[in-house]
Amino acid sequence: MAVVNGVILVLLALGVFWAVGAYNRLMRLKNQVANAFGQIDVQLKRRYDLIPNLVEVARSYLAHEAQTLEAVIAARNQARSAEQGAAAQPLNAGALGALAGAEQLLGGALGRLFAVVENYPDLKADARLRDLHEELTHTENRVGFARQAYNDFVLEYNDAALHFPTVVVARLLGFTPLEMLAATASEAERQAPKVQL
Repeated sequence: MAVVNGVILVLLALGVFWAVGAYNRLMRLKNQVANAFGQIDVQLKRRYDLIPNLVEVARSYLAHEAQTLEAVIAARNQARSAEQGAAAQPLNAGALGALAGAEQLLGGALGRLFAVVENYPDLKADARLRDLHEELTHTENRVGFARQAYNDFVLEYNDAALHFPTVVVARLLGFTPLEMLAATASEAERQAPKVQL
């Protein structure tokens, strides 16, 4: 009887150690997801800081295109607000969805601005505008890489949280699957905009 009790205690101890290990792994992965969103946040802030400078350079040339410039600033402010909401809750699917929608609006507004810039040779030739555009392009690339890293960590976390037997610990302790960031929602959005300076 003592041997059976000893075996049961050993099995229970092993089960507890395994559960603690599974919990720790899920927490580590969840923290990696939050950190990956933090990297996106840094790049988005950089982008949001560049946009007013870009608009100021363009404003002197595009005085009669005020509506386009105002739309860019309004979209930037909306995206900035959504980014702050998502930064406060980086694992909240609703906050991430709002950020994605605001980012799409901002991308559209910037695309319209650059389309207008095409019609102004003096503005296209402005060195400050070219430098800002190049910096914005580099920042967009960094945002893309940060989003990719975020989605990679979300995939790793979701895999860990959904595989048996870790799924038992995940369900008991409230580890729910996370949403990946999607850049586009439709085929029309997947078409690359034509922007040339």
